[in-house]
Amino acid sequence: MRRPSLPGSASLIGAALLASLTLATTSALADGYKAPRNEFGQPDMQGFWTNVTLTSITRDKSLGNQLVYTPEQVAKIEGDARTLEQEGSRPTDPDAPAEFEHETTVKRAAFESAGGAVGGYNYFWLDPGSRVMRVNGEPRTSILTTKDGQYPKPDVKGAEPEPRFRFDRQTYAANRASYETRSLGERCIIGFGRNGGPPMFANGFYNNNYQFVQAPDHVMILVEMNHDARIIRLNSEHRKDDVRPWFGDSIGWWEGETLVVETTHLPREQAFAGSWKNLKVTERFTRVADNRLHYKFTVEDPTMWKKPWGGEYEMSPLDGEIYEYACHEGNYALPGILRGILIDEEKAKAKE
Repeated sequence: MRRPSLPGSASLIGAALLASLTLATTSALADGYKAPRNEFGQPDMQGFWTNVTLTSITRDKSLGNQLVYTPEQVAKIEGDARTLEQEGSRPTDPDAPAEFEHETTVKRAAFESAGGAVGGYNYFWLDPGSRVMRVNGEPRTSILTTKDGQYPKPDVKGAEPEPRFRFDRQTYAANRASYETRSLGERCIIGFGRNGGPPMFANGFYNNNYQFVQAPDHVMILVEMNHDARIIRLNSEHRKDDVRPWFGDSIGWWEGETLVVETTHLPREQAFAGSWKNLKVTERFTRVADNRLHYKFTVEDPTMWKKPWGGEYEMSPLDGEIYEYACHEGNYALPGILRGILIDEEKAKAKE
């Protein structure tokens, strides 16, 4: 994992850490709530929001069809998060060896897979959330709202899911040390973890923040991770060609209090749940309280699934603003990876 540069982490260090404490805990939408209007008469969603959460996209399989955590389960999850933050924030000995890892009593699989108990970092650099996601006051066990909280398997005859990670085999064979064989996140083209979407998810580490800007004919969503801007054309039509820009082709319209965004033309590199070519993602943004922005998405691909499916969560206000995420500034990970491949190849040749 690469370390975030200081400019890219400015909002993480202060504002985003505070924002993780403000996730909606209120009960269902109060009767009669109506979002304030902007100068164009639209429901006003402008400003800075975060979707940071301890709730994962898919549900722990041991929970089966349980949609909502019990109070005891919430206390355990959120208590463990506080413990991990405390233990992972201990100062690191400046003379510690390169392979040093924090010892913690709490383990988090996402961190360990990225290198150590806190992902190869001191916890100071992280903002994975401190609260379970509430939706209408309910502590959810997963972002997905499928019955079992899992991605549905293709159920259409002849469906051919796209692999999760796809590299061009010819490019890889011709030059194993090429940056073109690395993932989009490593190359800082788009952020890892589908922050930008669609659908948009927290990445489980940091920088899960957004800025919404509204205009009469467009809505822009600035994605902190990885300095991306989603441009949504209002009351428009999808492009007629097969050009597939990053984050697809998004058009939107207002249905009362809700901004509906429909995205098609997603590129192959941004396949979701095995679908890309015929994928359509419909997102619905509704400000349901001053401090709650409800987000719901529906996924459709008639060549993969017989029925649409999706998920939901709530964003909360970010107590601060977004600064530039300078992805490659001070980043030694990518050249280190490529150099390591070359060294391995040189060693292999020496043994021939």
